[in-house]
Amino acid sequence: MNNAEEQLIAQGLTLPESIPLGGLYKPVVIAGNLAYISGHGPYLGNGKYMTGRLGYDLDLAAGQAAARQTGLALLRTMKDHFKDLSRVKRIIKALGFVNSTEHFSQQPQVMNGFSELMRDIFGEESGVSARSAIGTNVLPGNISVEIELIIEIDLEETG
Repeated sequence: MNNAEEQLIAQGLTLPESIPLGGLYKPVVIAGNLAYISGHGPYLGNGKYMTGRLGYDLDLAAGQAAARQTGLALLRTMKDHFKDLSRVKRIIKALGFVNSTEHFSQQPQVMNGFSELMRDIFGEESGVSARSAIGTNVLPGNISVEIELIIEIDLEETG
């Protein structure tokens, strides 16, 4: 078991079930030693997502929880694709979209829910990435947060 897997267990975290595809796309595309992971929402399992708009339905804490849940969904996809998390060397870039009203301006603080999870799982050096947080007036299915990633991977299979 690798350190990331051990951190999940140590923190009592459970990954949601695998996310069903929402259209015609690949969840993960690999180019060299980079993996591009398609946008994910705060998937809870059983076809359910965390929904609502920040500044209307949800407050900052609820948004951070949604960003954290989105991180867990992304970890599930990484684990499904790579069989375990040991091939993830570094989170390079996170692009976060926050479903919010025109008066809500704390999108970066919402994304901290995701960033703190990645730091806690992969460590300060490998888990804290470059990041953008963008407010948008709607996301598919009214999900609260959508995040896509670029990660560096170990090219050698470890499983």
